Amino acid sequence: MEHRPTVGGLAARRCTTPGMSYLTQLECAACGRRLDPERQWQLCPTCDHPLLARYDLDLLGRQASLTDFDRRPPGMWRYRDLLPLREPERAVSLGEGATPLLQVPRLAERTGIPGLLVKDEGTLPTGTFKARGAAVGVSRAVELGVRTLALPTAGNAGAAWAAYGARAGLEVVVVMPETTPSVIRREAAACGADLYLVPGSIADAGAVVADGCRRYGWYDASTLKEPYRIEGKKTMGFELADQLGWRLPDVVVYPTGGGVGLIGMWKGFQELRALGWLPAGSPMPRFVAAQSAGCAPVVRAFAEHAERTRAWEEPATFAAGVRVPKPLGDFLMLRALRETAGTAVAIPDETIAATMELAAAAEGMVVCPEGAAALAAAAELRREGWIGEDQTVAVFNTGTGLLYEDSLPGRAPSRLRAGERLAAAGSQGAAGRPTARGG
Repeated sequence: MEHRPTVGGLAARRCTTPGMSYLTQLECAACGRRLDPERQWQLCPTCDHPLLARYDLDLLGRQASLTDFDRRPPGMWRYRDLLPLREPERAVSLGEGATPLLQVPRLAERTGIPGLLVKDEGTLPTGTFKARGAAVGVSRAVELGVRTLALPTAGNAGAAWAAYGARAGLEVVVVMPETTPSVIRREAAACGADLYLVPGSIADAGAVVADGCRRYGWYDASTLKEPYRIEGKKTMGFELADQLGWRLPDVVVYPTGGGVGLIGMWKGFQELRALGWLPAGSPMPRFVAAQSAGCAPVVRAFAEHAERTRAWEEPATFAAGVRVPKPLGDFLMLRALRETAGTAVAIPDETIAATMELAAAAEGMVVCPEGAAALAAAAELRREGWIGEDQTVAVFNTGTGLLYEDSLPGRAPSRLRAGERLAAAGSQGAAGRPTARGG
């Protein structure tokens, strides 16, 4: 590594060896101010907007190629050139990345989308895609000297940051709405987080965290209030392109709460295009933001042609991960949707529940409510003709449904009396279940 000045006079380290980070600076997503990435930052000190990590793509393009990625083991750290960690060999890792991209023929038939694919993030450590952001965010926090971090969460991010914080030896403070599913609360507590429950939504939890950070000097790891969670999330897009032979699908459907995954993939695809690592002239996928009808600020703002969202009044949905009434990165999400000719769809909770049941019964996939919302959104857009029959559509299931114990589909088990035996396989009773017979 060598020390060279970046544009604007910042003293940032630039990589001279493939396999290390090409991070050069942080840049405000709104005003464009550039900052030294070797200091701890939260929001832009000029305008209070999110900061984005920027890389020396010209240098990376000269020194590395996709072949370098292909030679490395599977997992999100194979893309370490485009991640912010200075010493990737010291990454805080639980084996994250390399989630499957599944063909789903029965769901494809039901939705009328032969090219339907599901990227299943439920196989990650901690059970959700939040592991990606936590892995990079915690790793970078350690490099920057953070000792205690705090975050509000709808649930899964808190559990992930608690797990990776424990792995790194950091203190983690997590504040969740009291309506967060019990398994997710227990997951965060099991990993040693100082866990607090508050009435209301993630916005109320965020106010508690902000006050704690002011009082005690904790590092605020709230969504987009630190610049590195998004870098882990963008690896979903890198993996998707990698699994498709470094091509992009026609449509990406993503469940959207805070929206970091959508913004991250949009950013990651832009980086791949700037490097010339995608086919010449290939368009960006059309992004779709899937939300619950009980909390759909992005859908409303998109329909109103607004640049920012209005806070959703009385957010109510069992899909906890999308129960975010006013996302900080709303302007970036809306920009991504419009620049890619995408759209936003709100799905009623009863349809989300029915889609969870369909995915499990048809494909054996126990998807989370948020993933079911994305599947339902793809089906609705196909019925409307917005998605064509011949298009490749990648839907993200962002976590395992096992974390949502109270929302899991399926019939209650039948009970046998003492001495009863099961009927032959395929014999069904009036309720559609195997019947029992006496011995």
